[in-house]
Amino acid sequence: MSRSADVILGNEPGSFPHGVLAERHPAIIRQVRESFPYGPTQHRALDALLESCTKGVIEPLPGGAWGEWGIDACAGRSWFDVPWLWSESYFYRRLLDAVGYFVDGPWRGIDPFRPSKLAELDSRETDEELAALDGLAALPVEEQWTALLHGSLWGNRADLGFRLSDQAAERRDAVPDLVADDSDRLRTLLDGAGTLCLIADNAGRELIPDLLLVAHLLEHGRIERAVLHVKPHPYYVSDATTADVVDALRRLVRAPGEAAAYGRRLWDAMTDGRLDVRAHPFSCAPLPYADMPADLRAEIGAASLTVLKGDLNYRRLVGDRWWAPTTPFADVTAYFPGPVAALRTLKSDVVTGLDGRTETALTEAEGQRWRTSGTHALIQVRP
Repeated sequence: MSRSADVILGNEPGSFPHGVLAERHPAIIRQVRESFPYGPTQHRALDALLESCTKGVIEPLPGGAWGEWGIDACAGRSWFDVPWLWSESYFYRRLLDAVGYFVDGPWRGIDPFRPSKLAELDSRETDEELAALDGLAALPVEEQWTALLHGSLWGNRADLGFRLSDQAAERRDAVPDLVADDSDRLRTLLDGAGTLCLIADNAGRELIPDLLLVAHLLEHGRIERAVLHVKPHPYYVSDATTADVVDALRRLVRAPGEAAAYGRRLWDAMTDGRLDVRAHPFSCAPLPYADMPADLRAEIGAASLTVLKGDLNYRRLVGDRWWAPTTPFADVTAYFPGPVAALRTLKSDVVTGLDGRTETALTEAEGQRWRTSGTHALIQVRP
């Protein structure tokens, strides 16, 4: 991968990364504090984390963790002066330490973000989106594919592609928001594929559309097998773990109508091995995929196609750097060990693979807000 672009840091006041470190992270600490009846030990640790992440420096992790992931090089430096991707990841690891996630005791293994994940699964919006699947079943297979692809792409945006009450209007609304669209190339790669590797992003209303897309591909023979990569432990606010996959499947199975049929097909696919779940430690690494270990590289390299979902995975795929938006996607993913695709809603500054006219039009209309607002998305493929 070219190293010509600077790594994104969080030390520029007024920048999006600086706002995440200075404002979003303290808000997340408050949210976690209020979500559980933690005791004095956890509250003191959360107070210390709040002080550290806003005014302190990077400190070693318990048990020498992250020695292979650069903590020695970052220790003693301000959170704002190390790579933003690294600093964000470090924050969530420190948050888990603060609430006792990794140590023996009553809070071991308790996901601090689980209440918000479950609330989203049980929401009225999720009910409405799942009910819309009943109308999807009557459409031709290619229209189902397009709707489910856009549902997976847009995640928890209100106008999910498989909501069919005004499908034509949704297409008119969604397609101009696509700043890059390799969906035809993606369709070609998926037809008759062997193993699809899907690297998931968020749980809840974002994971369900991913699972629905996998179910469609399996049912119609476009792929033989799918491997879903999730996080081995909670990471960022809503990233999907194995427990979240199970919660999503249970939500589908107990839903009425066509949603339950999707859920049963996915459940069966897991039991017979056509859908497998992986939770590799590197999924929670503060590093780009260019630095993936040999075992993960070999597994991904054996897949017919790897699809990475979401903004964080995109940052890790292309490198969290100040690329010129017209930098070719194929160039920054040339290191990847097999065909790769990205489905991503833009929620951070990094972006590649745009044509010059698109970048100019976006900047003229919105300044730089289009990079981070979540109102634009991309489908990019490197065969």
